[in-house]
This record gives sequence, structure tokens and C-alpha cells, in this order.
Amino acid sequence: MDKAGNWIKWAARMGYAARGLVYFIIGLFAVLAAIGAAEKKGSKDALRTLFDQPFGTAIVWCLVAGLAGYVSWRLIQGLLDTDRHGRTPKGLAIRAGLLVSAFTYATLAVYALSLLGVFAAGSGGGSGGQRVAPFLSGIVAQRYVSLALGLVILGVAGAHVWKAVRQKYEDHFDAGEDAMEIIHPVSMAGLIARGFVLAVIALLFFYRFASAEQSGGRPGLEDALTFVQGLPGGAFLLAAIGLGLIAFSAYSFIEARWRRINVGHAVPFSLH
Repeated sequence: MDKAGNWIKWAARMGYAARGLVYFIIGLFAVLAAIGAAEKKGSKDALRTLFDQPFGTAIVWCLVAGLAGYVSWRLIQGLLDTDRHGRTPKGLAIRAGLLVSAFTYATLAVYALSLLGVFAAGSGGGSGGQRVAPFLSGIVAQRYVSLALGLVILGVAGAHVWKAVRQKYEDHFDAGEDAMEIIHPVSMAGLIARGFVLAVIALLFFYRFASAEQSGGRPGLEDALTFVQGLPGGAFLLAAIGLGLIAFSAYSFIEARWRRINVGHAVPFSLH
């Protein structure tokens, strides 16, 4: 179990770092878009930006490894309850959110692999990556799936804000008092900003359910940021959200460094 536990810890830390890099680019471009210097970017655009840089292929391969580690860790958290959320309705809801997170980052990893040409080639033309993405979008475009995802994402958004306000993130960190003085403001700003963005994404899912809209794929970060920018004072709000997402990026790197990775406690995902 020691070797397996060490592997899980390294995979989780690589995953948090990969998430941090993706959110840093998203937050940076949101700030630049707010001042008119760039276009908004979602998570896939962030990967494309990295891929287009010098040594981009190597960077994206590293991100794929990190995202794979993050997906594995989220599955372990959700299915085996390493953080001891339990089997209460609240605990099961949190664990369901972890599984949704695993699915989300798995689709992002699939997209990254398609950039690298892993799904290229094959009979009939077109890449496997190009076939996978529409299939996944088709699933989440179903009306009642949109409602279910909206409810789960709204719950995750509320959990982010609750974790920030109550400083519950501190329960999972092995950091000294000096480090926590920096971790507290960064974590609170990052979690609240991401919680707000997730709430907007949930709202877009609810709109899709209410309007029976079946096209356009699943709402994502870029859709949420576009919605925010269209609000009164949207440019200022978008800049604030961008800075908050950069803070969430820093929070992710903090998790990569100080997050307690519990691998010794496991309870299968069950309703009983």
C-alpha cells in the first residue's frame, strides 16, 4: 500500500498543479479581455494557448499527465471517501461533485490528447478526438441531464463559498502559521471567485433545461465569462473575476504543495 499511496500522492499533487496552470491562463485572459487587450478564453482555449507556445507539445504532455493524476485523485476521493465526507445526504452530494469534477477534467484531458494528435488517423477520415467531443457534448445537452448537472454544479458552487467563508480548506492543509497567513486570503478569494463562476454555469444549465435548448454543447467557463461581461459594469466584474481565478490558480498550487492527501482511509461510494 505504501507504493500505491505514494503514487496517488504524486498524481494528486501533479493534478492540482496542472489545474493551477490552466486557471492562471483563464484568469489572465479574463483580465486582459476586461481591458480590451485580448479575447476571453475557456479551459480548452487555455490548452490551445499552451500548445502554441515554444515547447508547447512538451508542456501539454506534462499537463495531460497532471490532468490524468487529478482525475484519478478525484475518482479516489469520490468513490473511496478519502476525506471522510461520509454517506449522509451532504456527504454523498460532495462526493458526487468530486465525480463530476473527474468527468470534467477527463474531457479536458481528452481534448489535450486530441491536440497532441493521439486520436489522429483512422479509417473514414476525421480524428478520434473530433468524434469524442461531440459525443460527450451530446450527452450533456440532453434536457434532464442539463438539469441534473446544473443542480450538482450549483451545489459545488455553494460548497466553494462555504469552504471560503468558514475557512474549511484549512482542515486539509499541513502548513505552518506563517504560511497560513498567506494561504487564507488567497484561498478565500480564489474559492469565492470560482464559486461565482460555477454558479453562473449552473444558471446556464438551468436556462437550457427551461428552454428545452438542445444545441450548442455544454456551458463552460467561457460562456460564464461572456455572460458576466454582458452585465451592467461587466468589464469591472470580469476583471475582478479574472483576478479571482488567478487567486484560485494560486490556491491550486498551494494545494499541490500543502494539501493533505489521505490514502489510508477508504469507504466505497454507497447509499447504504
